[in-house]
Amino acid sequence: MTVAAYLALLLLGALIGLIGSFQYSQGPVPLAAVLFDLAILATCVLGSTGMRSAVGGVLPAIGWFVMTLLVSSGTPGGSVVVTDTPAGKWFLFGGAVCAAAGAVYSFAVWSRASRDRRADR
Repeated sequence: MTVAAYLALLLLGALIGLIGSFQYSQGPVPLAAVLFDLAILATCVLGSTGMRSAVGGVLPAIGWFVMTLLVSSGTPGGSVVVTDTPAGKWFLFGGAVCAAAGAVYSFAVWSRASRDRRADR
């Protein structure tokens, strides 16, 4: 059951990256991009809290990074999905920062040193 939950977190991160890559420019220009950024941050934080491990926060970040890298890479014909617009930059750079922040948060909270400090209190 634990492996299935970790796989679900990985796929959830990839799904946020996939949907966000196509929908980041909807509505007022940076709003959707920022909401997708916050979604990956929340997924990482809640995944690590729910699984009570750092891996629970890192897997959604990995899924997001891999999916956005695959989708936003240019094709031989020159087509790109995530364009060089303010919303595209907010989505890619903001999402990268939020995914990394979620992964760092999960390590900071669920690392062995952090657990030992909480146990001493």
